Amino acid sequence: MPSLERTIPIQPQSSPPPELRPVGGGRWAVDEVEALFALPFADLLFRAQQVHRQHHAANTVQLSTLLSIKTGGCAEDCGYCSQAKRHGAVVEETPLLDLATVRTTAAAAKAQGATRFCMGAAWRGPKQRDLEPVLEMVREVKALGLETCCTLGMLKEGQAEQLRDAGLDYYNHNLDTAPEYYGEVITTRQYQDRLDTLQRVRSAGINVCCGGIVGMGESRRQRAALVAELANMEPYPESVPINNLVQVEGTPLHERLGGVAALDAFEFVRTIAVARITMPKALVRLSAGRRELGDAGQALCFLAGANSIFYGDRLLTTGNPDVDADQALFAALGIVPA
Repeated sequence: MPSLERTIPIQPQSSPPPELRPVGGGRWAVDEVEALFALPFADLLFRAQQVHRQHHAANTVQLSTLLSIKTGGCAEDCGYCSQAKRHGAVVEETPLLDLATVRTTAAAAKAQGATRFCMGAAWRGPKQRDLEPVLEMVREVKALGLETCCTLGMLKEGQAEQLRDAGLDYYNHNLDTAPEYYGEVITTRQYQDRLDTLQRVRSAGINVCCGGIVGMGESRRQRAALVAELANMEPYPESVPINNLVQVEGTPLHERLGGVAALDAFEFVRTIAVARITMPKALVRLSAGRRELGDAGQALCFLAGANSIFYGDRLLTTGNPDVDADQALFAALGIVPA
């Protein structure tokens, strides 16, 4: 009796393409990063996954929880931010949280599986009287056995050292966008101000958490320029949060973009993959806008090399997938917390 099995010819595999790296192994040119963005989608994800597996355990994700310890009333004019007081009362200003609340929230985050606890305050930069209670928060969170992270705005001379001595592991200060697009989003501080704070953090021996926001109306080349700016830091950041703009009604970018998403999911996934290729050892974190991607979009991001998320049902002022939803997604994908 003839076999019912069909013989399917196996095509010989082609040789793997050469490594995608800066010409000469040095700095990434914007043209080179833009060329990565332009690769066929499957080729880009394949290469990003190869790079990812060379430097990280497959199918693992690091979990960070973010708490707004002081919300609203910020003097900056960031066009995406609901906490800028000059945009009107989009978010009500609240005082600094008390130490007991921060400790309780951090302990709950640890119990749910988070390994890093991030504290954010809506300041242009902390005054010394602002910094003192934050230092105590860092000590308390560190004592719980969690990694600590703060995002407090611009730091003055000596403040990074105080945070380091209190036990701070990471300081977050995003570049937000490419240098040439920055003025379209923010006018109250300069790009160099951000770089100066990052240098203070690095000089103090604190790990750098630095990324950006995409979907603010920038071009693909400007997204490539942001990635190049990050990848060319010496060294590049240990953590790279990639935010997909969540438009908040009442903010300038919501008015400019009309509430319509400025970036499709595939372009966001491409951004994750390019970040992974250009910063192979970094934790690439899915941040704001993750809920809007849905499960399928997030799965593609993990395939593209994302290996960190903000975990918990709220970020600073915007929603986030709840813990149960994340755990269900991890189970479906075979992902385990790092």
